[in-house]
Amino acid sequence: MATWIEKPAIVEEAGIPPKRIEEFFGRVNSRTESVSIARMKSHGGWKEPGQTPEFDEYTVVLKGALHVQLRDGQFDVRAGQAILVRKGEWVQYSTPAQDGAEYMAICLPAFSPETVHRDE
Repeated sequence: MATWIEKPAIVEEAGIPPKRIEEFFGRVNSRTESVSIARMKSHGGWKEPGQTPEFDEYTVVLKGALHVQLRDGQFDVRAGQAILVRKGEWVQYSTPAQDGAEYMAICLPAFSPETVHRDE
Protein backbone atom coordinates (compact mmCIF):
# COMPACT_ATOMS: atom_id res chain seq x y z
CA MET A 1 0.00 0.00 0.00
CA ALA A 2 1.26 3.48 -0.85
CA THR A 3 2.18 6.00 1.83
CA TRP A 4 1.12 9.56 1.01
CA ILE A 5 2.87 12.37 2.86
CA GLU A 6 0.64 15.45 2.97
CA LYS A 7 3.35 17.66 4.47
CA PRO A 8 6.77 17.26 6.02
CA ALA A 9 7.47 17.30 9.75
CA ILE A 10 9.59 20.21 10.95
CA VAL A 11 12.50 18.87 12.99
CA GLU A 12 14.80 20.75 15.41
CA GLU A 13 18.41 20.82 14.33
CA ALA A 14 21.82 21.56 15.75
CA GLY A 15 23.84 24.40 14.34
CA ILE A 16 24.13 28.14 14.55
CA PRO A 17 21.92 29.70 13.38
CA PRO A 18 19.54 26.70 13.33
CA LYS A 19 18.62 25.35 9.91
CA ARG A 20 15.12 24.29 8.92
CA ILE A 21 14.62 20.56 8.39
CA GLU A 22 11.49 19.35 6.60
CA GLU A 23 11.40 15.56 6.98
CA PHE A 24 9.21 13.78 4.43
CA PHE A 25 10.23 10.21 5.31
CA GLY A 26 12.10 9.10 8.40
CA ARG A 27 11.74 8.26 12.05
CA VAL A 28 9.65 11.37 12.88
CA ASN A 29 7.17 11.84 10.02
CA SER A 30 6.57 8.33 8.69
CA ARG A 31 8.12 6.09 11.38
CA THR A 32 10.50 4.79 8.71
CA GLU A 33 13.80 3.42 10.02
CA SER A 34 15.33 2.26 6.73
CA VAL A 35 15.65 5.70 5.08
CA SER A 36 15.11 9.36 5.80
CA ILE A 37 14.45 11.99 3.14
CA ALA A 38 14.45 15.65 4.13
CA ARG A 39 14.70 19.11 2.63
CA MET A 40 17.15 21.36 4.45
CA LYS A 41 17.16 25.14 4.36
CA SER A 42 20.17 26.81 5.96
CA HIS A 43 20.95 30.50 6.34
CA GLY A 44 24.23 32.09 5.36
CA GLY A 45 26.73 31.62 8.16
CA TRP A 46 25.15 28.37 9.38
CA LYS A 47 27.52 25.71 10.73
CA GLU A 48 26.76 22.48 12.54
CA PRO A 49 29.06 20.45 14.79
CA GLY A 50 31.20 17.80 13.17
CA GLN A 51 29.78 14.29 13.25
CA THR A 52 30.66 10.65 12.56
CA PRO A 53 27.29 9.10 11.64
CA GLU A 54 26.29 5.46 11.43
CA PHE A 55 24.46 6.08 8.13
CA ASP A 56 25.34 6.96 4.54
CA GLU A 57 24.20 10.49 3.67
CA TYR A 58 23.38 11.40 0.07
CA THR A 59 23.04 15.16 -0.44
CA VAL A 60 21.71 16.97 -3.53
CA VAL A 61 22.01 20.77 -3.50
CA LEU A 62 18.99 22.56 -4.99
CA LYS A 63 19.98 26.20 -4.35
CA GLY A 64 23.12 27.94 -3.14
CA ALA A 65 26.17 26.00 -1.97
CA LEU A 66 26.91 23.61 0.88
CA HIS A 67 30.44 23.42 2.29
CA VAL A 68 31.41 19.85 3.25
CA GLN A 69 34.52 19.47 5.41
CA LEU A 70 36.03 15.99 5.74
CA ARG A 71 39.17 14.87 7.58
CA ASP A 72 41.00 14.44 4.26
CA GLY A 73 39.52 17.24 2.16
CA GLN A 74 36.67 19.61 1.52
CA PHE A 75 34.06 20.32 -1.13
CA ASP A 76 31.82 23.23 -2.04
CA VAL A 77 28.77 21.45 -3.40
CA ARG A 78 26.72 23.86 -5.54
CA ALA A 79 23.18 23.80 -6.94
CA GLY A 80 22.83 20.86 -9.32
CA GLN A 81 25.66 18.91 -7.67
CA ALA A 82 25.64 16.11 -5.10
CA ILE A 83 27.89 14.35 -2.59
CA LEU A 84 27.81 11.03 -0.75
CA VAL A 85 29.39 10.83 2.70
CA ARG A 86 29.74 7.22 3.85
CA LYS A 87 28.89 6.02 7.35
CA GLY A 88 31.79 6.22 9.77
CA GLU A 89 33.36 9.19 7.96
CA TRP A 90 33.78 12.39 9.98
CA VAL A 91 32.02 15.35 8.32
CA GLN A 92 31.03 18.92 9.09
CA TYR A 93 28.45 20.79 7.00
CA SER A 94 28.15 24.57 6.71
CA THR A 95 26.84 27.32 4.45
CA PRO A 96 29.34 30.17 4.72
CA ALA A 97 27.96 32.13 1.73
CA GLN A 98 25.41 34.85 2.51
CA ASP A 99 22.64 33.22 0.45
CA GLY A 100 22.75 29.93 2.41
CA ALA A 101 21.55 26.74 0.77
CA GLU A 102 18.60 24.49 0.13
CA TYR A 103 19.29 20.79 -0.29
CA MET A 104 17.84 17.30 -0.01
CA ALA A 105 19.45 14.82 2.37
CA ILE A 106 18.79 11.10 2.10
CA CYS A 107 20.15 8.94 4.93
CA LEU A 108 20.44 5.13 4.85
CA PRO A 109 19.43 3.94 7.39
CA ALA A 110 17.29 6.84 8.61
CA PHE A 111 18.82 9.73 10.53
CA SER A 112 18.68 9.40 14.30
CA PRO A 113 20.09 11.64 17.05
CA GLU A 114 21.47 8.46 18.62
CA THR A 115 23.45 7.44 15.52
CA VAL A 116 24.75 10.81 14.25
CA HIS A 117 27.53 11.04 16.92
CA ARG A 118 28.06 14.81 16.93
CA ASP A 119 31.30 16.25 18.30
CA GLU A 120 31.15 17.58 21.85
